Amino acid sequence: MSGSGKPRFVARTLWISALALALLSALIGVALAARGHGAQPLELARGVSDGSFHPVAGKFHSDDTKLEDCDRDPRCLEQGFGNLAYSEGPKAALALFNRRRETDSVVAGDCHRIAHTIGSAALGYFKGNVAQTYAHGGATCSSGYYHGILERAFANVSSQRGLVRAARSICRGAGVRRRGFLDYQCAHGLGHGLMIQTGYDLPTALSACGRLQTRWDAVSCAGGVFMENGSTVYGLRSQWLRDDDPLYPCQRIALRWRSSCYLRATTQILRTNHFDWRKTRDVCRGLEPRWRLYCFRSYGRDAVNYTGGKMASILRLCRLTSTAEGICLYGASRSFADRDVGLRRAVALCRRAPRARGSCFAGVGVVVGLFQPTGARREHACRSLTRAFVEECARAAKAEVAADGREAWG
Repeated sequence: MSGSGKPRFVARTLWISALALALLSALIGVALAARGHGAQPLELARGVSDGSFHPVAGKFHSDDTKLEDCDRDPRCLEQGFGNLAYSEGPKAALALFNRRRETDSVVAGDCHRIAHTIGSAALGYFKGNVAQTYAHGGATCSSGYYHGILERAFANVSSQRGLVRAARSICRGAGVRRRGFLDYQCAHGLGHGLMIQTGYDLPTALSACGRLQTRWDAVSCAGGVFMENGSTVYGLRSQWLRDDDPLYPCQRIALRWRSSCYLRATTQILRTNHFDWRKTRDVCRGLEPRWRLYCFRSYGRDAVNYTGGKMASILRLCRLTSTAEGICLYGASRSFADRDVGLRRAVALCRRAPRARGSCFAGVGVVVGLFQPTGARREHACRSLTRAFVEECARAAKAEVAADGREAWG
């Protein structure tokens, strides 16, 4: 290049660079301005381009899969039960499902995910009516049916504003009593659905929970968020989990959400320490007293799940906690009653407990509060379960359903 041409080349290059920079700045300005007005796009998982819910949940589509053709294939069984719910309704599907899981180890082992699919398909059967779908289902397999409904209820939501609007309306409707068992399951399932819809964006999911009608709704919703974060039925791993810090993110989030986080903390602790219950106990002991309470409730909850509901094993694990035995029994009895959607085995656990029976019956009372519609009915139900610990049971029952959510399980 000649000497006279070089300055012209440099000038042209600088001019083009300046123009490109100006255009880039303008585009950024437009983007920021657009972001500051109107609805903000959700951070959805990769692969979502149509504003639908997270792709791991999948949109249920009926096909010609029949249960008799599935043998021991879990995915086939999920589709087969879903087809049955979609064509004949959830009552028929759940009845057969509950019979099969008593004798079929594959159905029993995949029961929560199958129940999710039945719930999703049932929402299609009832043409998107969430309340009606809830009212015709059941809490089989840790309420997988209810959670499956909520996964589909966010279809075509593609903005944060729309997410909150949907979240506030989904659980309202005929057949769902405010702060009753179905309302709790709906709000809790809502937390699962928010995580799935946002591609496991925990802060966004919690933000939506926080904008629900009452603190009780927010706490119940947050419980579902943290459960989905720690143990999604889809086999994914959330970015909000760390093997080198099993309490993460509990110590890093806003105070209002920490109780809900610690109430699920032992699931990740046990997973990372290979189910060493003594080490898990020591982690809970090392927390501040207000968080220690929720950690040991979580310990009791996981004792029920880990032992498959074997009472002698649950009592042994709770004894390991020593001074926290009552808190452990509270978590265990509450989880028993919720899992069974009944009180018989939870009461039997409390009666077998050698100590801290009052705390154990308080845990039963949490679910009594959700089952019974009035304070008088709750106290009467507690009196029918125990003579010695009516006060503990009734107090917990009434506190569970208070709108302020201070004593709600979540």
